[in-house]
Amino acid sequence: MHPEQLTGPLPAATAARVRALAARAEAADGIAPLSEEPLLRLTDPEAPVRHLLVHEPGVPELHGYAQLALDDEAAPLVELVVDPPSRRHGVGRELLAAARRIAGRPPLVWAHGDLPAARALATAAGLVPVEQLWRMRAALAVPPPAPALPDGVHVRAFVPGQDEDALVRLNARAFADHPDQGRWTRHDVLAREAEPWFDPAGLLLLERAEAPVGFVWTKVHPAGDLEPGPVGELYVVGVDPDAQGAGLGGVLTALGLRVLAERGLTAVVLWTSGGNTRAVRTYRRAGFEPVVADVRYGPSPTADGAAPDVTAPAAPSA
Repeated sequence: MHPEQLTGPLPAATAARVRALAARAEAADGIAPLSEEPLLRLTDPEAPVRHLLVHEPGVPELHGYAQLALDDEAAPLVELVVDPPSRRHGVGRELLAAARRIAGRPPLVWAHGDLPAARALATAAGLVPVEQLWRMRAALAVPPPAPALPDGVHVRAFVPGQDEDALVRLNARAFADHPDQGRWTRHDVLAREAEPWFDPAGLLLLERAEAPVGFVWTKVHPAGDLEPGPVGELYVVGVDPDAQGAGLGGVLTALGLRVLAERGLTAVVLWTSGGNTRAVRTYRRAGFEPVVADVRYGPSPTADGAAPDVTAPAAPSA
């Protein structure tokens, strides 16, 4: 079965079938196969993506799905999922090969949880680990004390309809070295504001002289999403590079934890690059430890073809 290629937003019924496929895989594997971004882009008319679907003619249920993101044509990115009963039948290989043909080069591929089957698929395609994204977790007992703010800095909640452009500019500066996050546009922010979990009171801005210098965005996962009970998330923590070195990362982390603890949550997670030593150090000081590692595979960036070391210092486990 060769993958069907679709462009533009998927019809609502097709998008629902992709979500159902992802839910079946998550139930079997214990980890979601697709991250938030491709799920948001299923029906996004502005998303620069290609949808690849494997199904039998006339049968709506999907055997597999892949989304090829072409935000950066030099670094095409794929996330894919194969229905558990359809595995070991070449569906994953077909999806990855089709994505490569469309992109014209080997794509980068996210393996959420770095499960053995995903690792084997990437290896068979000649891809090696090039980046590791950690899910870190901490327990929340009582709301931490409000952190002391540096002189001249104050905190306020995000105002929808007013602060989107400032947030986009700050995010781009804070994540200039992390293009997946740093390329967010106003459209990306508005898409998240439209999600059921969005709460402007959970998005805090730090300002100095009325200019934003940092922000923390929190999120609440319902019971059964990540864990049996509800879980808070430090969704994004960003600091303007000109304001780094003043401890604002720690201040923002403490503010976010306080927001989540005040909502009665007893656990909090975040995702961060395993290679971002500054961020990892800040989060570990706040009590976070890695529990799951997602691995991005791609062509070997080294001259001798050896895979770079992206191993976590303490092996994360689901």
